[in-house]
Amino acid sequence: MLFIKVQGTILPLLTVVKGKIMAIQWYPGHMHKARKEIEEVMPQVDLVIEVLDARIPYSSENPMVAQLRGDKPCIKLLNKSDLADPKVTEQWIEYLEREQGVKASAITTLQPAMVRMIPDLCRKLVPHRDVIEKDIRTMIMGIPNVGKSTIINTLAGRVIAKTGNEPAVTKTQQRINLRNGIVLSDTPGILWPKVDNEASSYRLAVTGAIKDTAMEYEDVAMFAAEYFLKAYPEMICERYKIDNLPNSDFELLEEIGRKRGALRPGGRIDLHKASELLLHEFRSGKIGLLSLETPAMAEIEKIEVERIMAEKEQARLKKLELSKLKQSGKRHQG
Repeated sequence: MLFIKVQGTILPLLTVVKGKIMAIQWYPGHMHKARKEIEEVMPQVDLVIEVLDARIPYSSENPMVAQLRGDKPCIKLLNKSDLADPKVTEQWIEYLEREQGVKASAITTLQPAMVRMIPDLCRKLVPHRDVIEKDIRTMIMGIPNVGKSTIINTLAGRVIAKTGNEPAVTKTQQRINLRNGIVLSDTPGILWPKVDNEASSYRLAVTGAIKDTAMEYEDVAMFAAEYFLKAYPEMICERYKIDNLPNSDFELLEEIGRKRGALRPGGRIDLHKASELLLHEFRSGKIGLLSLETPAMAEIEKIEVERIMAEKEQARLKKLELSKLKQSGKRHQG
C-alpha cells in the first residue's frame, strides 16, 4: 500500500502488489462529505458540467457523477485537448454525445476564449430557464487535477478557486454567481472510492492525476511505453531519434536512457531517470499530441470491469451466506 499526505492527514492511495498498481483506493472523509452535500443540492441544479482529461476521458470520468446527476443535462468538457490526439478526441466527442442529454466539447484552459463559451452551451441545453429569466443553476464536477479550478477562475474573471498540480486542492462546496445568468456550484474534486480497472489506474498515474511521489516511476513508465510503441511508434522514434523500433517497453526505456545520457556509474542505464523523461515529456506534449485510450478500448474495459464487479458481488453474497449459516449453527448449538 502506498500513502499520500493531504493537509497533514495520511491517506491510502494505491494498492501495489509486486510493484504493480492494482487499484486506487482514496476516499477520505471530506470526499464522503462532499458526496452527501452534492446529493442534497442536486435537486436544485439545472445542469451538470463534468470536467474530463481529454487524453483519458474514460479513466478520468467519475462513475458517481452519472449516478448523482440522474437525467439532468450534462456538458462534458474534455480539458487539456491541446495535449491529446485530435482524431481520438473527435471519436470521444461523438461517443460521449450518444448518451441522452450530453453535450461534449474539447477545450484547453490555455485558450480562455474556449472556456468563456461554456455559458452559451449551458443556455442551449437549458433554454427554458432563459425564457422565464431565471439563472441557470449549474454544478461543476470532476476528479482532482483535471483543471476544474482554472475553468472556474476563467469563467468568474477573478481568482475564486485555488489551483494546483496536486489532488484535493478544493475542499469545500461554494456557489459562484457569474452575473451572466449562470450560477455555478463548485464541488471538491471527487475521486471514486476505488478504480476496479487496473489500466485506468495506470493512465491516471501516467497523466499526473496521482502525485508522483506516491507511485513507482518505472512501473508506470513501462505501461506508457508499451502503449506508445503500439499506438504512436513514429512519434516515439522521432522524439528520441531511434532508428529501429524497440520490441518491448523495457527496451524502449533503455534506448531513451542511452539517447539522453541517463546513465549510472559503469555505463548502466538509469531506468528511473529514463522513466521520468518519458512521463514528463508526455505530460508536457513534447512527444506530440497523444491520447492514452479510445472509445473502443473503453467499451472492452467496461465489460471487463462489469465482470470483475459481478464476481466480487457473488463473493460478497457467498461470504454473507456463510456468515449467516455459522450464526444459525451457533444458535442451534446454544
